[in-house]
Amino acid sequence: MKLQKKISVDPEYLKKQKASLVRKHRQVIYFNDSEMEAIRQYCEKFRVGSSRSVLYREAIMEKILSALEDNHPTLF
Repeated sequence: MKLQKKISVDPEYLKKQKASLVRKHRQVIYFNDSEMEAIRQYCEKFRVGSSRSVLYREAIMEKILSALEDNHPTLF
């Protein structure tokens, strides 16, 4: 029976990785009445609870990342 080596990750690396994910930049968004009503209806329909900030962050980042991907530099 062969003994398998247990692969462990450097704790310092994990610490740096975790620190890089800390959100420390605050942004404020203002919505008009119709936008807020649309958000309210969406949250009610899809049962989004108190985690609206997660909803906003994911929606914004999805839009940004897809736009960056669509507009990547080309050689020609």
